[in-house]
Amino acid sequence: MRTQAKIGLVFLLGLFTFFTVSGKKPLTDGDGRPLIEKIGTIDCDMVETTPVVFKDKVYRFEYVRKNYWNNQTGDSYFRFVNHETGKTTTPFAKGFHFGSAYVSDNTVYVTAVDRVDGERIFIFSSHDLENWDKWMAFELPGFGMFNTSLIKVEKRFVLMFEVGKPAKECGVRFTARFATSTDLKNWEILTSDHNYAMDRYTAPHCLRYLDGYYYDFYLEVHEGFEMRVVRSKDLIHWVSSPLNPVLKVSAIDKQIANNNLSDNLIRKIAASEDCNNSDIDFCEFKGKLIINYSWGNQRGMEFLGEAVYYGTQKQFLKGWFPR
Repeated sequence: MRTQAKIGLVFLLGLFTFFTVSGKKPLTDGDGRPLIEKIGTIDCDMVETTPVVFKDKVYRFEYVRKNYWNNQTGDSYFRFVNHETGKTTTPFAKGFHFGSAYVSDNTVYVTAVDRVDGERIFIFSSHDLENWDKWMAFELPGFGMFNTSLIKVEKRFVLMFEVGKPAKECGVRFTARFATSTDLKNWEILTSDHNYAMDRYTAPHCLRYLDGYYYDFYLEVHEGFEMRVVRSKDLIHWVSSPLNPVLKVSAIDKQIANNNLSDNLIRKIAASEDCNNSDIDFCEFKGKLIINYSWGNQRGMEFLGEAVYYGTQKQFLKGWFPR
C-alpha cells in the first residue's frame, strides 16, 4: 500500500507540474511587451538570416554578402548553418540576394531576387539542404525588389516582398507588397492597395499568420531604426501594436555570443556605431523562439545578433496585441 501511495503521489505531482508549466504565462518586460532576451553578437557582416526547423533540427539560413569577412568566393551566396554544431551546408545560389527561408512538408524553400533592386523573384527548393531546384516565381518589369518572406495559410502560399520602385506602386521606399500562389509556380500579384505602408519608410522583413491575422514585422525610423509589428485580416487595413517597438538598440547588442570570433572582429564590434535593430526573423523550437536580428549603423556596417523568447510563436504574436 505504501508503494502504491508513493506511486500515486509521484503521478499527482507529475500532473501538477505538467499543468503548471504548460499553463505558465510567457514573460513580459516592465511595459508588458513579450520579453525578448538578447544573447549578443554571433557574427559580423551578416544581415538577412532566417532560423528554421528542418527534420527536428534548427538551422539558420544565411545570405552571405560579397563583403562578408570570411567570403572568399568573390560573390554573394546562400547557405544553412546547423544551430547546434555550427556546421555549414554547401553554398548555393551564387550571385543571388536578400534570401529568406521557409519549411513546408519536409521541403525547404528559399525566396530571393537575382539582383539588388531587381525585377525578378526566384524560388529554390530542397529536401536535404544540399540539392536544389530553382525556378522564377514572377517578374515585375520596372519594379525594384529586395527582401521577401514566405508563409502558408491553409492551402495558399503568401509572399511578402519589399518594393523600392516605382513610386506609384510603393510610395516612400521601402514598402511591403504581397502575392499568392497555390503551387509556388503560378502567382497572383495582389493589387497595390494590399500594402504596408506607402506614406513613410516601413521596410518589411518577416511575415507570420495566426487566427485570421497577418503579422508584418517591419523596420521604421524612430529613435534610431526599430523593429515594429502591425497586423491585418486582409493585407489592406493594418493595426499597429500598442506595445511597439519589438526591438530597439541596447548595449547587449555588442555582447559577444560566439567564442569563435577573432580578436579583430571583437574589436570591430566594440568600436562600431549601433543605431539599428532590424531584419528580425524567428522559429519555434521546443517551446521557445530562436530569434535573429541585425544591428549596426544602417550604412553597411552590420552585425548578426541572436535572442530568445521563452514561449510559443502563438504566445509571442498574440502578446503584441493584448485585448
